[in-house]
Amino acid sequence: MGSLSTQNRKYEAVVVGAGPAGLAAVGNLLEQKKEPILWVDDQFHGGRLDKYYREVPSNTKVNRFMLYAEGVSAFREVVKEAKAPNAYTILQNLDQNKTCHIAEAADLVVMLTRALNESKGVYKQFGKALHATWTESNNWKVVVSPPGGKSTGERFDSKMLVLCTGSHPITGLLPVTGIEEIGLDPALNPPLLSTMIPKDTPSTIAVIGASHSAILVLRNLYNLASTSHAQLRIKWFTRHPLRYAEERDGWIFRDNTGLKGDVALWAKENLEEDVLPSSDVSKYLEKISTTREKEQDDYKKHLPTCTNVVQAIGFKKNAVPLLKNGEKDLNMEFDPLSGGFRDEKGVEVRGLYGAGIAWPNRVTDPEGNVEYAVGLGKFMIFLKDVVPKWKS
Repeated sequence: MGSLSTQNRKYEAVVVGAGPAGLAAVGNLLEQKKEPILWVDDQFHGGRLDKYYREVPSNTKVNRFMLYAEGVSAFREVVKEAKAPNAYTILQNLDQNKTCHIAEAADLVVMLTRALNESKGVYKQFGKALHATWTESNNWKVVVSPPGGKSTGERFDSKMLVLCTGSHPITGLLPVTGIEEIGLDPALNPPLLSTMIPKDTPSTIAVIGASHSAILVLRNLYNLASTSHAQLRIKWFTRHPLRYAEERDGWIFRDNTGLKGDVALWAKENLEEDVLPSSDVSKYLEKISTTREKEQDDYKKHLPTCTNVVQAIGFKKNAVPLLKNGEKDLNMEFDPLSGGFRDEKGVEVRGLYGAGIAWPNRVTDPEGNVEYAVGLGKFMIFLKDVVPKWKS
């Protein structure tokens, strides 16, 4: 979608990334009349949400997705103009106080992304942001490589640079060899996962972690073992008891770290110490409680009997463009309250901002517990608060 006119235009902002956070950033910049906007992504199709997690049951109530869809006027205009039925009306017709599948939320993100175009002040540039330099002219010069990276890239000038570059699952080094890794992304996709495990030979899959993702993987594996993959067995390594989100008076304890929705219910009914021995899950799953101090010994003892391992132990920021201030590399630290960045001396980096799972808002609950807010509705709330304060 890039063009000569796209390259020559002076932009108010360049937004890198077109997942839910990038989309929300574009919407909030439009709300503040910060246009035209150059939006950079290699696909413009909902990011990892749509690419990997459509089969995942959401841990978020539908009304939070509606909050996202109705958060800014640009989104509301898209909804008003869209022919029904559409992704918004499908969500609108669901029980607002229950959860849904990520697919419904991903379809909403794709629908809104498609509709934000040049007529609304948004110019999409397919490709990858390679590097960006803050210049003496008080703007960013951003170089974007086209898909395939076969050229040195096109250069764009912008007053602001917004990083919504996302994250990906991490894995840790294990003290054994000969065990095949199954990535977290395919492990969260039941149809794909079923093709990666043989049906007619014994398999034992280790799952490491006790996060929402880890419990989803355990449930996916149990469903396979109890139906189509009769020779499948599971070893579950966990350092701590299961933790659940809890509704309090007007707020949620462990809102960003606790188990929620159907996954929480399944865990309570099948994985807790007092129910696992009598649950049907125990026919296929062995729980191995460990600690940070002894986990390596437990891995050495148990992993050699496993054919595969799934590590659900966290996420790591994706690579960002190489950033410079003039000729000097920028070593930056994110401010999770403002969405801005500071350099190694603590000085604010002008015109540079971030949002999303890689750059989340830090929140403190009424009891003083600190978490990082991740989710479509939370991205929207954060950006509605901070974008009006962002300076070009």
